[in-house]
Amino acid sequence: MNTNAQHTPERIETVVIGAGQAGLATGYYLAKFGRQFTIIDSVGRVGDNWRCHWDSLRLYSPAKVSSLPGMRFPAPPMSFPTKDEIADYLEAYAAAFDLPVRAGERVTRLSRTDGGYLVTTDRSSYQCDNVVVASGPLGRTAHLPEFAGELDPSIVQLHSSQYQNPSQLQPGPVLVVGAGHSGSDVAFEVASAGLDTVLSGSIRGEVPLNIESPPARVVFPILLFVAKHVLNVRTPIGRKMRPAVRAHGGPLIRHKQADLKRAGVEIVPDKTVGVQDGRPVLAGGRVLDVANVVWCTGFRQDFSWIDAPAIGQDGWPVEARGVTPGSPGLYFAGLAFQSAFASMLIGGAGRDAKYVARHIAGRSSADSLGSQVTPAATA
Repeated sequence: MNTNAQHTPERIETVVIGAGQAGLATGYYLAKFGRQFTIIDSVGRVGDNWRCHWDSLRLYSPAKVSSLPGMRFPAPPMSFPTKDEIADYLEAYAAAFDLPVRAGERVTRLSRTDGGYLVTTDRSSYQCDNVVVASGPLGRTAHLPEFAGELDPSIVQLHSSQYQNPSQLQPGPVLVVGAGHSGSDVAFEVASAGLDTVLSGSIRGEVPLNIESPPARVVFPILLFVAKHVLNVRTPIGRKMRPAVRAHGGPLIRHKQADLKRAGVEIVPDKTVGVQDGRPVLAGGRVLDVANVVWCTGFRQDFSWIDAPAIGQDGWPVEARGVTPGSPGLYFAGLAFQSAFASMLIGGAGRDAKYVARHIAGRSSADSLGSQVTPAATA
């Protein structure tokens, strides 16, 4: 039985779900617009959603273009922050602007009520006029193929969300499934540690420069401009790219094919499609005798906890720049390619957050004015 139902919900104008870059940026602007709000996150400490990634993870964009609104990233402009530096930055950001974050509280249900929305958590409940869902660009539920459970129990299996470093793997060959950003990074690291490594999956191109080279100083601001103003939902190329990005398909950025080959990675374009005699099988029929499998197969969005007309048949929210037309007062922030490619980047989170916060401020102000109009005045 849910004990929260026995207590009167706390009244808050706006609840932001998620204390990552999108949720914090939304909070920053809500505070600027003078609105009452709180930010809820299941993690125990702001930034923990970054701290849990593998040890060697660094941003693919430099600190120069990776700041949230109102606070510069405290690192050399052309350095690439580590995942712990990002986490510490988010924590410092929340503290600097005194954002009201309630950590360690997991949202279990969001439902419509006559007065707006009821947000239920594992600790409390909140009655609010507006809700901003900022739970991550691609979701937090690890995606694994159904046949993963059929692999021989002797094979060590880790999803990329569980992988920390090569010491977790046992001696013997490694199959890395998924040739996207995380897959190429993990395959490079594992092969560099001396393990025979196969990278399985289609490579969707690669960024045609070394992102840590001097020319990148000039290129990155241009790339961020393109990510905001060219690759967006208003342009044909942006609308064409959006489904591919949301399917976790992106070009190689830090470690290119040449880097992987030099490290000893065997790149196989065939997908991993099944199991034979307890071993993984590629689309071409090749059976791999491996001791380890790292599933860099991404995450999936799970909005089953939202009891409101907002999610489309493809599993993604039906929204326009974060505003859901079918559920007034319900918003989304930080989705993959929400308004543009930059929506899921730290340096791009502020623009969508500002739009959502301004919409909330306008809606809340209109409601306040409406409540002051007497029946006689409307006659």
